[in-house]
Amino acid sequence: MRHAILMTVYKNKEQIGDIINYFGRDFEFYIHIDKKSSLNLTDLSAYAEADNIHIYKEYIVNWGSVNHLKTILFLSKKALEDKKNGYFHLISGQDFPVKTKEYFENDLNTEKDYVEYFDMPTKWWAGSGMERIDRYNFYELFDYKKFFGKVIIDLLVKIQKVLKIHRKKTINQFFEKLYGGSTYWSLTRNSLRYVIEFTDENMINCMKFTFCAEEIYFQTLLLNSKYAGNIVNDNLRYVDWNSGRGGFPAFLDETDYDKIKTSNKLFARKFHENNSEELKKLLTTK
Repeated sequence: MRHAILMTVYKNKEQIGDIINYFGRDFEFYIHIDKKSSLNLTDLSAYAEADNIHIYKEYIVNWGSVNHLKTILFLSKKALEDKKNGYFHLISGQDFPVKTKEYFENDLNTEKDYVEYFDMPTKWWAGSGMERIDRYNFYELFDYKKFFGKVIIDLLVKIQKVLKIHRKKTINQFFEKLYGGSTYWSLTRNSLRYVIEFTDENMINCMKFTFCAEEIYFQTLLLNSKYAGNIVNDNLRYVDWNSGRGGFPAFLDETDYDKIKTSNKLFARKFHENNSEELKKLLTTK
């Protein structure tokens, strides 16, 4: 059985290269570069000839837009095409492994699915999380990371609240119960294949103009399936939501080393090209 690493990236080719080098040729890599990113396929040309590395640039991925979900589903389909791939990890370009390659191969229980999930509605998200799918959120049309885009998206949601506008079709029509959680997961082949085979165009259309659909989609499909009992409610990612160093989640540095190493996590995030280099050295040398 081989592990497949699915990565959605948009910057920092050195970090991407470090992840590839950490796992080496025994792991398979499926990497999607945001189409609007200045990072190009040629930036990863050192790896382009390796037969275990597959690089794509298919979608424009605005933060919060459904295209991130589409990208993840695209990479999942590609990874499932190779029957040698038996276990799948979704990460971003700002993640880094914190367990040894040998741990992944020999000690991880790869008969389990590791997904963070909670019931929706939820206290963890603004508007109970339901406004993510109940209102029209135009992240596909505007870039929320830019001032103008943020103003327009927020204003349009406020107008919908005032006028009591609700979406007519949402993912609710397919499922009695909704779940949310972290984007990132580690899944068995059976569970990932189930998500891909269950997905159809109508379901994806219902996720258009929602907010961070990828934080609802996988959880909802799997928790409403026969694979629900196989899920461990822990995605095995170390994330600091409390300190606020550089944002939320925080950028990790060498002061996080002991907490990371004593955790049971497989990956940690976020790693910054300037702040996190010392931490990365500790993780790869100790």
